[in-house]
Parts: sequence; C-alpha cells; structure tokens
Amino acid sequence: MKKAIVVGATGGTGAVVTAELVKRGVPVIAFGRSRRKLEELADELGHPSHLSLSVGDAFRPDDIAVASTEADVLFHCANVPYHEMESKLIPLGESVMEAANRLSLKVVAVDGIYPYGRGRSDWITEEHPKQPHTKKGRVRLAFEKMIFSGRWPHARAMIVRLPDYYGPTANQASYLGGTFEAIAAGKPAFFIGNMKVPREYVYLPDAAVMIVELAGRDQAYGQNWHIPGSDIISGYEIVRIARQASGMKKPVISLGRTGLTLLGLFVPVMKEVVEMLYLTEEPLRLSGDKYKRHIGPIPATKPADGIAATIRELQKRMHVKNPS
Repeated sequence: MKKAIVVGATGGTGAVVTAELVKRGVPVIAFGRSRRKLEELADELGHPSHLSLSVGDAFRPDDIAVASTEADVLFHCANVPYHEMESKLIPLGESVMEAANRLSLKVVAVDGIYPYGRGRSDWITEEHPKQPHTKKGRVRLAFEKMIFSGRWPHARAMIVRLPDYYGPTANQASYLGGTFEAIAAGKPAFFIGNMKVPREYVYLPDAAVMIVELAGRDQAYGQNWHIPGSDIISGYEIVRIARQASGMKKPVISLGRTGLTLLGLFVPVMKEVVEMLYLTEEPLRLSGDKYKRHIGPIPATKPADGIAATIRELQKRMHVKNPS
C-alpha cells in the first residue's frame, strides 16, 4: 500500500482506519464533507505530515477521483442513516466504485452482517448463505452484488463485515454510541434491544488493525472477510462496566419494539431500527477462522478494557469542549 484514501474519514470506522494508517506511516488522504470535522480528526492525530485532508461529496465520483491523487487503496467507510439506506446506499457505493474504476484502485468496503438474515449455525463463516428477511438486509445484499459486479473492470474490491461495534469514535449512528455518550456525561441513557442476551461487539481500534492488514494483502481482494469481536457480552454487563468507568449511576432504559416505534415519531432513524431487533434476540456470531488462517492472530481487547477506555476518552473530549 503506497498511499490510501479514506472516504468517510470522520465516521466511526473511518476515523479509526485513518488513525491506524497514520500509525503505520502510510500516507493517507482523509476525505469527508465537513472541513471542521476533518480538522478535528487531524487535531486528534497530531497533524502528522503524511496525513492530508480533502473536502468533497462522496456521492460525486469526480470529487473522490480528484482527491485520490497517487492513492492505490480506497477505504469506503462512508455510510447513510438507517432511514435513507434504501434510497442512498447503492448510489453512494456506485459513486465510490466509479471513481475507483477510473483510477484502477483497490477498494476496501466496510459493511455489516445484515445480508445474512437469521443465522443457521452457531458460528457464521463467510460462506454462510445470505438470505435476508428484512428490507435493510436486502439492500445490503444488493450493495454486495454491486460491489462485486462486472461493472468495474479496473477496480479490485473486498468487503469487510463487522458486527455491532463500539469505541471512542463510534457516534449516534451506532447502537452503543449514544448509550456510551450519555453514560459518560452522567445522563440517563437508552440501550437498544434486549439487554439479557449476550451478543458480539468489536472494539473499533481492533477492527481497524484487521481492516488495514487485509488491505495490504493482494490475495484478500475479491472476497468477503469477517472482522469478529473478542467476546460476547450482555447489555447488562456493558452498562455495569460503563457506569463503573464513568463513576455515574443514572438509569439506562432498554428500548424494544414499542419504545423504538414511539421514539420514531420524533426521531425517524429509531423507527427504522425496529426491523433489526431480531439481532438482539437471535444474535449472530462471526467466525474469524478465515482471517486467522490467511492473515494471523485476531486483536482481542477484552470488553472490560475496551469499554472503560471508550468511556474515559469520551469524558476527556467532553472536558475539552466544556472545561468548566
């Protein structure tokens, strides 16, 4: 990898991928819509000389192509809100692939587990059948087919699949992002879904290590890859660790179908989460065997350590913004 561009660099996955590339000394272009957010990312990373910033619209392939000067790998970390997924996810991916095709780039597309639908085994491998039963799952499967279609003869792509995730860069778009921000601030919080059932979560800095490792392997392209978490953990345990790390004890309320539907009257994205609640009741567990066979050991930060680090970092940022 000579030079990388991260599309969606200020988002949850984009920020950690950018940080990992910077850490490894890889020249990287952080691409995003907001100059302010890009500058904040550069501040957090210490303004390294091998990081450059580019403002543009990911829905415009010309913007991406102009920004991708001398890059050979493009990380597609941009995403769309739940309630806009059906209309915008495929056009966004087509824009990225069009730019990559023009410049003969390798593409690492970050995606989730929705295309699998309900799991048919205890451990889901990359070969598990994709039989989505939800609208979002079907859109995500169409996204995969578009990425790997023959429309882009000069681009080489892979898809990396993450389960639910958490970390200091995770924002309100992630299930745990809003929960941790509220706990860190000492405010009452919501937890989306069943808090009793243990589920898989990946710590985003661990995910970034795996994603960047894959990006540097030519043989990894043209395939799906799982980015698994280190362990499974219940919502109750997550909340216990987060509260202990924050020193706060405000209530955390579980939101099921009824609560999300009512909240969706005011926050459209919450209404769209309802159809995905099956994953909080019948969770999937991603197998990391393929990664271990072809790449190596999987980074495995324990949830207790990762959650505590996340809360501490969130509180640090809150203090910087509001020193009083």
